Amino acid sequence: MTRRGARRSVRILGVASATVALALGVTNTALACNIREFSAEATCVGDKGQIVVTDKDASGTPATITVFSKTPAGVEKQVGEPQVVKGSREGTTVTFDENWKPDATYRIHVKTERFNVDNDIQPDLTTPSTACKKEESQSPTPPASPSASPSPSTSTSAPAPSASESTPAPADTPGDNAPSPATGDSNLAETGANSNTGLIAGVAGALVVVGGGAVFFGMRRRGAKNGG
Repeated sequence: MTRRGARRSVRILGVASATVALALGVTNTALACNIREFSAEATCVGDKGQIVVTDKDASGTPATITVFSKTPAGVEKQVGEPQVVKGSREGTTVTFDENWKPDATYRIHVKTERFNVDNDIQPDLTTPSTACKKEESQSPTPPASPSASPSPSTSTSAPAPSASESTPAPADTPGDNAPSPATGDSNLAETGANSNTGLIAGVAGALVVVGGGAVFFGMRRRGAKNGG
């Protein structure tokens, strides 16, 4: 083998090695994990909200996904726990349950041990302007109908009889010469202040005295005659 032939062989080997190295470099670059291979969206399952992160890293590098909610003032709050996703060419997803509100902002952070990815998905996720569960419009409450006034009862109860009407006066018993008390008089015993009992008693007493005196004088006269 001549010197010229050797030089040519070395040159050919160098070109081939450079070509292989370049091809390997391009292949490694194509298989490297990149933040541009991650995306996020806010979805709904029924009336429940979710945040879905998709990893289309063909190298299958495990990546840790962390989601943060952001207020207009810039205050952040972590949503759930970080999740690990292993990407694929077709795309692998992880889901975070979150009842997001319309037009809310979320920051999604991606970190891998390989390829040193430690970035946020850009831009931040903004949720749709319509919530998953539509708030039901409250229908105006109809005014309460006036309650019907109770109709007067047609049946009227008879008035209770008074004491004087409910208790009949006792009938006079035969042989009872005492006058019956007038209706409405008191049941107390008569004191004589409003009767003629005193006058009758006086006349009777006087008649007894007169009669006694007449008998006494008559007996004396009879005794005198018998003694003479």
